[in-house]
Amino acid sequence: MNRSSYIFTSESVSEGHPDKVADRISDTVVDAFLSVDPEARVACETLVTTNRVVLAGEVRAGKPDGDKKANKQLTKDIIASLEPKVRAAIKDIGYEQKGFHWQKAKYSNFLHGQSAHIAQGVDATDKKDEGAGDQGIMFGYASTETPELMPATLQYSHNVLKRLAELRHSGELSELEPDAKSQVTLEYDGNGRPVRVVSIVVSHQHKKKIDGKAATSKRVLDLIKPHILPVFPDGLITKKTQWLVNPTGRFEIGGPDGDAGVTGRKIIVDTYGGASPHGGGAFSGKDPTKVDRSAAYACRYLAKNVVAAGLADRCTIQIAYAIGVAQPVSFHVDLHRTGKVDPAVLEKILPQLIGGATPRAIREHLQLNRPIYARTAAYGHFGRTPDNEGGFSWEKTDLVSELKGLA
Repeated sequence: MNRSSYIFTSESVSEGHPDKVADRISDTVVDAFLSVDPEARVACETLVTTNRVVLAGEVRAGKPDGDKKANKQLTKDIIASLEPKVRAAIKDIGYEQKGFHWQKAKYSNFLHGQSAHIAQGVDATDKKDEGAGDQGIMFGYASTETPELMPATLQYSHNVLKRLAELRHSGELSELEPDAKSQVTLEYDGNGRPVRVVSIVVSHQHKKKIDGKAATSKRVLDLIKPHILPVFPDGLITKKTQWLVNPTGRFEIGGPDGDAGVTGRKIIVDTYGGASPHGGGAFSGKDPTKVDRSAAYACRYLAKNVVAAGLADRCTIQIAYAIGVAQPVSFHVDLHRTGKVDPAVLEKILPQLIGGATPRAIREHLQLNRPIYARTAAYGHFGRTPDNEGGFSWEKTDLVSELKGLA
């Protein structure tokens, strides 16, 4: 039985949120390795806190069957080159605060070589194809709620913070600091279409004074509201929309100085805002042989193409792997009763469109072995625009013409 209406909420966090700072640094490490060796292995975790950055994890550069001494030296050289790249990433976000400064924060690097036991399961040999880096389940989702084919609550939450960040970087909103969170609640009609913004929540770090006066919730609201309104389609925001901006009052101490950040703690923000299931694996800090990342990208790619082809209004795809095994152990399609084609047909066809959905085939089809990951660390891995350098290739809809024939 369909409901006449319902309310749903999603949140986002800015590039200056402590967890996102950690994600950005971890993906900077991934890019640094892939820039030197497209086949590099990276599993980097980052901790940020008051004026401190700590890296840990497993890495490898060089061909598995190459000179071990040369590979070890190459890996060490890349590790040694990371500090200025990490500091540049923090500077780009905008942290020059007493409690967290791109130039003054203490830096510790505990990256080390990848486990040989993990490597033997992933690496291809004469007798087997490249296997999955771990067991796990991954999901992809698409919906007609927005032009980006993303859940509207999450897309608008991202867009709010992205717009405010652009204005902060340009200097137009120089009163704002990097750390921020947003939350959008929408009312949906019985067909799953957004009809009204119920509430908008924004907590944004700021300088002590706005317009020469001590910052208050009202002053921050007056500062940012005119820039938030254009983010939403006409008619969604009404007189009844509740605005909650810095509801606890002042928000001066933020970022890693206010709260420690760790890689991979914003997986729902990174994906679908709770509108879709999640397998539990984070993305940032992982090279594309890790199916937590690459297979989740492939699932989004396929789900988006299904919806873009008009085969359904909503599509969820699940894929599962076993460590060291190339072929998926399962592939599931759910069209949420909106489909124009039998999901079982898609379950047979979709994997073949990406080479059987093996880890190697996914990487090659989406061209993932490139330094394209730092740009994914904030404002979502999905619903973005593919760029000329190969970033967000999983957002392309180049399978649409082939899939339309199935309707």
